[in-house]
Amino acid sequence: MGLNWKTIAGALVAASAIAVSGAASAKDFRLGLITPPPHIWTQAAEAFGAELAEKSGGEHSVTVFPARQLGNEAEMLQQLQTGALDMAFMTVAEVSNRAPDLGAFYAPFLANDIDHAGRILRTDGAKALLEQLPQTVGVVGLGYGMAGLRQIVSRGEVNSAEDLAGLKLRITPFEPILDFYNALGAAPTPMPLPSVYDALANGQVDAIDMDAELIWVLKYYEHADTVVQSNHMMFPMVGLVSARVWAGLSAQDRTLIAELMAKHVDSCIDSYVAKDRAWLEQIRGTGKTYVEVGPDFFGDAVAEWNAIWSEKSSALDDLRQIAADTAE
Repeated sequence: MGLNWKTIAGALVAASAIAVSGAASAKDFRLGLITPPPHIWTQAAEAFGAELAEKSGGEHSVTVFPARQLGNEAEMLQQLQTGALDMAFMTVAEVSNRAPDLGAFYAPFLANDIDHAGRILRTDGAKALLEQLPQTVGVVGLGYGMAGLRQIVSRGEVNSAEDLAGLKLRITPFEPILDFYNALGAAPTPMPLPSVYDALANGQVDAIDMDAELIWVLKYYEHADTVVQSNHMMFPMVGLVSARVWAGLSAQDRTLIAELMAKHVDSCIDSYVAKDRAWLEQIRGTGKTYVEVGPDFFGDAVAEWNAIWSEKSSALDDLRQIAADTAE
């Protein structure tokens, strides 16, 4: 079962009244991402655009703007809200800044492994969280993708969580991961992706929180002494359409776009499930100190995060139940 489109349609009644006629009639949709052109998310966006053009008989097309060409995610989300941007593939992290319930996806060790993360995101319960987005954020969420689980790369030796205390550690700028590293006693440092390689190389940051794909493909390991394989958080992505743009589409176009966008963001899950372990093995083979850890490594930080987010997100208990039900 997919998303409840009747619920979403009802939430968009108000948006219909203010739909921007130019955006509604646009046949060349603009889709923004922060990821570079070779990234799995960007490739999925290009594939979505190509299939939409094919299935619409050339009536619609999508121009993809990768690598922050249209701004950072906060700026692109504002553009979606006004209808200036039609679509985006965006981290759930950014959306959770406006819809805190979705921050529950970042519960430390919610997923046991990369396969489990994918199963969680494909449940009806996870998809139901998207139904609030038209009213709370001004966007329509059509499905989830993901990146790999989060790991830690450090310029120094790391034998325990105490070794991370006080370190300037690069994070994606959103509350769930900020709260986690604050609980750990690190100095979380928000930083956009294009700045990370040089910042790690020149010591502007001491460590980074990153997935295996980018650690390997963008060679962050080159400036590391230690790679900590912790798998401590999943990192979902969501396919979004501006609610203003959506309100101006025909029912037929909504159905087609919803089907194809959900298909292509979901394909990212399969890609990471297939490739994540190989990337980790390649990183291990670089000769860097490679440490595998579990929840105990982080001490009280996991429990502290859970206490904070049980107050911030009403979805945390439900997602924990979903995780338990989908575990193997």
